[in-house]
Amino acid sequence: MKKNNWAAVIAGGAAGAANGLFGGGGGMVFLPILSRWGALEQRRLYATCVGVIFPVCLVSAAVYLLRGGVSAVTALPYLAGGLIGGFLGGKLYGKISTKFLKWLFAAFLFYAGVKYLL
Repeated sequence: MKKNNWAAVIAGGAAGAANGLFGGGGGMVFLPILSRWGALEQRRLYATCVGVIFPVCLVSAAVYLLRGGVSAVTALPYLAGGLIGGFLGGKLYGKISTKFLKWLFAAFLFYAGVKYLL
């Protein structure tokens, strides 16, 4: 396996571990790693991140479901909102500047970090 492929496997492993341990957040791990090693233009970077995180989230959700850690009744409204938000975000793809997206993502990471510490 090439050096870059090993880096990709390690990055994917880190994103999957974050997703499994924290119930999400793999994208927050994966996006900075992919932006450093992926050599992709910004828009393709975001799309690739979503494409990789989706199956990782499915695996994490399946493990949680099998272990009885998921309440479908509680999760359903969030799933409905997430599907709507994902659809709208996908429609906005390419219409928002990458500079704004970078700042928005950084602000979200900062907010999430502070929230977790408090």
